[in-house]
Amino acid sequence: MSLDTLTELIKNYGYVAILIGTFLEGETILILGGFAAHMGFLELPWVIASAFAGSFSGDQLYFYIGRYYGPKIIAKRLSWQAGAEKVYKHLHRHQNLLILSFRFFYGFRNVTPFAVGAARVSRMRFFVLNLLGAIIWAFSFAFAGYLFGEAFRLFLSDFKRYELYVLLGLVLIGLVVWLITLIRNRRRALVDKK
Repeated sequence: MSLDTLTELIKNYGYVAILIGTFLEGETILILGGFAAHMGFLELPWVIASAFAGSFSGDQLYFYIGRYYGPKIIAKRLSWQAGAEKVYKHLHRHQNLLILSFRFFYGFRNVTPFAVGAARVSRMRFFVLNLLGAIIWAFSFAFAGYLFGEAFRLFLSDFKRYELYVLLGLVLIGLVVWLITLIRNRRRALVDKK
């Protein structure tokens, strides 16, 4: 694959990748999106908008799935039961803060919208707090990636010709981390079914 081809792929499909990636998980792809924006391959406002849309819509969907099927889903996934119990405990004491901030806590991101839906939290409350939380999260991680890009640019200012290869390497690392997480989650799901 040539550098021109890779550049075109990032420019043409980068926002879609961010949208899908943040719908499913998020942090790694968003940081890479911010990094790509710093390098000029993507526009930072569109990176943020794509991340917001993916994260917000994904968590709204998971909330409604949790609202209607949450107890059944959580009961079938042993790995989620402990996480759901922690969510319920925090939900009763710090409901607004939990809904605003769950994206920032590794290990809580996936189970929280399901558990919050299963706990029958008001639809409007979740909508508003999820909206605000998704905006804060998208700005935070996109800017982190953008600032990382600036630090990286300063560090490698003499190696401009390697930037695209480094971005490709970071994308590959991000994909490997995502695949490992996906495989672990599927293995846990298989264990939960037994």
